Amino acid sequence: MEHLTTSAFKKKIFNYDINKEWKFEGTLPAIIDFYADWCGPCKIVAPVLEELSKEYIGKVDIYKVNTEQEQELAMAFGIKSIPSILFIPKDEKPQMQAGAMPRESFKQAIKELLKVN
Repeated sequence: MEHLTTSAFKKKIFNYDINKEWKFEGTLPAIIDFYADWCGPCKIVAPVLEELSKEYIGKVDIYKVNTEQEQELAMAFGIKSIPSILFIPKDEKPQMQAGAMPRESFKQAIKELLKVN
């Protein structure tokens, strides 16, 4: 699981400085966890995403964005509560989910939103 900086996000996910419309730069569907170190629910989600990153290796890229360090990104995506989870299908618009989710909800979202079995 990789931590994204704003510059890495623009290269690997979406360069919002250049593109006004969504244009995913990745090769695999992705999940991005917008979190903060002090956030209790974020600490619950972290190990779940760590497990899923191993389970779906080569199928789904899972990233983390520290909203305290990457405030530009948090503002660009209008993050108001954390954790906020961005699900990015390969060829469709991304969908944001606010709040902690249990493992089974992540697995369901990976199957239904990201279309990965």
